[in-house]
Amino acid sequence: MDGNRVEIDGGIMEGGGQILRVSTALSCLLGLPLRVRRIRAGRSQPGLRPQHLSGLEMIRDLCDGKLNGGEIGSTEITFTPGKIKGGTHIADTKTAGSVCLLMQVAMPCVLFAASPSELHLKGGTNAEMAPQIDYTVMVFKPIIEKFNFTFNCDIKRRGYYPQGGGEVVVQMSPVKELSPINLTERGTVTKIYGRAFVAGALPIKLAKDMSAAAVRCIRREIRDLYINIQPVREPDDQAVGTGSGIIIVAETSTGCLLAGSSLGKRGKNADKVGIEAAEMLLQNLKHGGTVDDSLQDQLIIFMALAKGVSRVKSGPITLHTQTAIHFAEQLTKAKFTVTKSEEEDPGNDTYIIECQGMGMINSNL
Repeated sequence: MDGNRVEIDGGIMEGGGQILRVSTALSCLLGLPLRVRRIRAGRSQPGLRPQHLSGLEMIRDLCDGKLNGGEIGSTEITFTPGKIKGGTHIADTKTAGSVCLLMQVAMPCVLFAASPSELHLKGGTNAEMAPQIDYTVMVFKPIIEKFNFTFNCDIKRRGYYPQGGGEVVVQMSPVKELSPINLTERGTVTKIYGRAFVAGALPIKLAKDMSAAAVRCIRREIRDLYINIQPVREPDDQAVGTGSGIIIVAETSTGCLLAGSSLGKRGKNADKVGIEAAEMLLQNLKHGGTVDDSLQDQLIIFMALAKGVSRVKSGPITLHTQTAIHFAEQLTKAKFTVTKSEEEDPGNDTYIIECQGMGMINSNL
């Protein structure tokens, strides 16, 4: 069997967990045996962390596959996929590892299962170096559903660094195939909204301060728009631990959603958290693309699987996106091109990501 394993170098380009997520999801979907070496070689703590391992174990279980090298710290795995099945699947990082990253690896797979799936994902809902669950629900979900599928995401409990303890339940039904997307028209910003949250031992005043600071920052650039960032205190029975953060979303006349977010931490002033998120949003609005930096790379695997040509206009291409494209092309027959967008406004730094998708068909349906 080892003769035809696809060899993946997990240390090139972005050199992080994303390489593992993209390549194991595609291995599972395409029935390709895989070997990944030098896992997360680009990180200060190389090898599998709890979050990556629980993602791999979930993928193994949902397709009755075989996984070798699956332990914390391992820098090489081999994975032999079986047949994707629906039903209930549980992944628990037992840490504050991101539930959103678990969702990223499992979602493309269960779309091509034989029956509906329910994913119980446990860990951190609002974690550093990963999309916050609020981003997943407010931005990722409405845009990704343009590929012509829907999913339900129920936040049962929020969990924060360091102990995690959050739980999210994702329900989705399989599809025959994915439709391509065309996101090339930004339109104008019509509203800005969001939520500033505190949980655990923190007072609601901090959420109000984050929100107010964010609004002040945005107001300097955008004067005439209604901005509604709700301060929220998460109910004690729906949150584990102490945490705070903010997400701000801009919606455009063509239905684009772009966001900025930030997390609070000990010793970090609430105003600074709000301003960080506002500046990230303004940065994402400035380039003129239809997607923000966080969504850019998350679209790649779906574009690769879809049937037909997808086109997305983005700001500067992130290393995460370049990495996702590299491995999607290595494993599928999808073909990507990235071209500088011919803008009326020479100040805009925008690109068109175009993909001739492989047209994955769900043979179970």
